[in-house]
Amino acid sequence: MIRFFSPEYECSDFCRSEVSTASTTCSQSVSASVVSMSVGIFSNSLALFILIKSYNRIRIKSKASFLLFASSLVITDLLGHLINGSLVIFVYSFQKKWEDFDPHRIVCTLFGVCMVFFGLSPLFLGGVMAVERCIGVTRPIFHSTTLASHHMKRLLALIWLFAALVAMLPVLLWRPYKVQSSRSWCFFHMDKPKDWLDMLLPLLFSLLGLLALLLSIVGNTLTLSALLQARLQRKHHCRGTSYHIEMICQLLAIMLVSCVCWGPLLIRIIIVSTRATEEPGSLSLLTVIRMATWNQILDPWVYILLRKAVLRKIFEVCHTCFGTKSHDFHHWQRSGHCSVETSNSGIGAPDCRCLSQSPLSDTAIKYIS
Repeated sequence: MIRFFSPEYECSDFCRSEVSTASTTCSQSVSASVVSMSVGIFSNSLALFILIKSYNRIRIKSKASFLLFASSLVITDLLGHLINGSLVIFVYSFQKKWEDFDPHRIVCTLFGVCMVFFGLSPLFLGGVMAVERCIGVTRPIFHSTTLASHHMKRLLALIWLFAALVAMLPVLLWRPYKVQSSRSWCFFHMDKPKDWLDMLLPLLFSLLGLLALLLSIVGNTLTLSALLQARLQRKHHCRGTSYHIEMICQLLAIMLVSCVCWGPLLIRIIIVSTRATEEPGSLSLLTVIRMATWNQILDPWVYILLRKAVLRKIFEVCHTCFGTKSHDFHHWQRSGHCSVETSNSGIGAPDCRCLSQSPLSDTAIKYIS
């Protein structure tokens, strides 16, 4: 997501007063930024490799749509690391003297646009993924017959286009992005806004982000409730439930990470933009930005660690520790009384026949190792 850099990665005001300490501290800041960017690139690249491998192997339309959005989310995070991280290193290489290397505010504008775009895009994707999975579980026939692959790709393009439009609004409305107090990044003009438009732009960013988080919470809650209800009523005994469990675990983890990392920042932006007093709020803003930096580091590890193979090992450990025979565990391990027929193209709706039918049985698929 947004490539924010933590306060500890930035040169403090003490750097300006003590020249000798400045060079050491700033050098450490650049090194820390490079390490952070490298870790993020490695994590997202590894997660992307796993998702692409699964996407190429999958023959089920429902999960293929999920993997398409998940891969797009990881690609967005990866590009955020590359582009915004490179811009930060560029700013540090000029000792953050924006007046010298950016007199026309071109770099600052590019920086601000990238910050907003790579912040909103993953939040939007997380919300759409939750809604798509909710429809796939609660309305499987509608999902299979109506939501075709080209529809998912068009929706993905619209998400990126909308995020880019919001990021370009300050430029289109002649409200340029502003160098923040730490002088290491650019964002909306929030300190002492001149008029209602200066207040509207950061508020729009925050409200859209909070709306995406709310969409994720509602969608994931409905999906989880539907699966638990079917399981408790013993109506859904197909082996294909394992892939639903995998995706739900990943969605819940993404939602939790996004809420913890992004919630304080989005709320703080609203407070800073609408506060009546003029006391500086940069310290608290940088504090919540530090939390937001962990989002793009943790996101890829959701797909790396919460894969079916890893979840199976977790179930095995729990089964060994508690020493109980779990009926659901054996359904995870072995095939249920279910047969699946898919089209040769791999986009047809699966035909699952279980001993006990249920409204959710259309979503059952064969076990994918």
